[in-house]
Amino acid sequence: MANQNSQEHHIIPASILAKTAGALLLLTFLTVAAARIHLGVFAAPVAFLIAGIKAFLVMSFFMGLKYEVKENRIVFSLGFIFLGILFFFCALDIWTRVHFVSTL
Repeated sequence: MANQNSQEHHIIPASILAKTAGALLLLTFLTVAAARIHLGVFAAPVAFLIAGIKAFLVMSFFMGLKYEVKENRIVFSLGFIFLGILFFFCALDIWTRVHFVSTL
């Protein structure tokens, strides 16, 4: 009798992996193009947005999280939520610093 909790490994078709690799390559070119354009204060958010999309594609298709059970996706999502909280508090620390000019 087979264990009901056991799962078979999901085989992702090569066409999906090729499309994902193409999208990652396109996003890499977009990253380089965005780095050459002066975006001012939007440079970092654009770079993080592109990197986030690339990370999502890698985790979903190459790591197979799209085909995993819901609990595994929740654990991965919690990691990114806590990373976002860490970034928020780091940014808050930088934005609320008091700048003063030395008299020396």
